[in-house]
Amino acid sequence: MVLRKLLGSRATRAFTVGSVLLEAKRAVEGGNRFRAAALLVVAVFAWKWTVLGVAAQGVVKLLRAGR
Repeated sequence: MVLRKLLGSRATRAFTVGSVLLEAKRAVEGGNRFRAAALLVVAVFAWKWTVLGVAAQGVVKLLRAGR
């Protein structure tokens, strides 16, 4: 119940969307436009489903660590 309230709060959603947008900006600066476009789509959906944004950030971190 508490986790659902935390993930559903407006502040958490805004932070998640902002963080995904920052990852998209990094992808554009790194020359990976496909990843940037995918992250922009995730940012739109992350406002409604916060867990999606958090999961996408985890995947990006894993992909970046693999380099």
